[in-house]
Amino acid sequence: MKKNSKIAVIGGGSWATAIVKMLGENVESVLWWMRNEDAIAHIQKFGHNPNYISSAELKKSKLKLSSDINEIVKAADCLILAIPSAFVKSTLKQIKFPIKDKFIVSAIKGIVPENNTIIGEFLHNQYEVDFDNIGVLTGPCHAEEVAMERLSYLTIASQDVKKADWFANKIACRYIKTNISDDIYGTEYAAVLKNVIALAGGICHGLGYGDNFQAVLISNAIREIKRFVDGVHPIERDIKESAYLGDLLVTAYSQFSRNRTFGEMIGRGYSVNAAQMKLKMVAEGYYAVKCINEINEKQKIEIPIAETVYNILYDKKSPKNQMRLLSDRLN
Repeated sequence: MKKNSKIAVIGGGSWATAIVKMLGENVESVLWWMRNEDAIAHIQKFGHNPNYISSAELKKSKLKLSSDINEIVKAADCLILAIPSAFVKSTLKQIKFPIKDKFIVSAIKGIVPENNTIIGEFLHNQYEVDFDNIGVLTGPCHAEEVAMERLSYLTIASQDVKKADWFANKIACRYIKTNISDDIYGTEYAAVLKNVIALAGGICHGLGYGDNFQAVLISNAIREIKRFVDGVHPIERDIKESAYLGDLLVTAYSQFSRNRTFGEMIGRGYSVNAAQMKLKMVAEGYYAVKCINEINEKQKIEIPIAETVYNILYDKKSPKNQMRLLSDRLN
């Protein structure tokens, strides 16, 4: 990547806003696409996103915002995708020219529905993006704490570690430390599964389970994630690294975790629709657990926690009974 390569953020939600804030610390200008023109006007005037983590101070003099995705994408050398996985296909379909020669970083913690592929695979299969031109941005990190400038750590994974290092330098700042990795499959699948685990943790909390059980749940969960990522992409990796275990912990325990919050509402008796309406944001784990279940129909990997969440959310089985059955399988 060139020193003056232009970076574009695709999305208007919490993570898009947090990434724009981080980039604003280092780069001269940030291209930013979002569909909400009222939000664009507000940001241009006040330097805050009115809809997501509005406490984040954005350097509006560095921002070029547009609701025209082709204008933004055409001008960029690097694209950062920060949109819910359910909307990836419809968003990228709007782009009218090839994107295969751009460095594309996924900040999406989900699987593309219907295709049942992680974002990297989807970009490679559908848009002919070489794996060396694909990056994955993962935690442990919540957008809300970036807004408050609390010390946070991010991992950037790419098969081309030079590009990962280039991007890491663009987002590193006083309150952001970065690591790099070449494990794009493992970090993406782990990021998807940690959202599913957070749903399970939330359901347990909603049902009244305590910290002791939660500790056992999460210790089993990291082993479950290891079995899955080793099964779908067997390379040497340390599952205890922050990109895997750290990301799981922050998502399973944090007050800012929308997946944990969603799960807690389910445990307290909310229907899926009622929980979605109350949350007012996408809980990626809800969609991911269905995709993981379908992928695992072929893989046949032992993932009892993910199976339990699927049984509750999609087969409409009793959360209380399902968690009781799961508790007998944990150790």
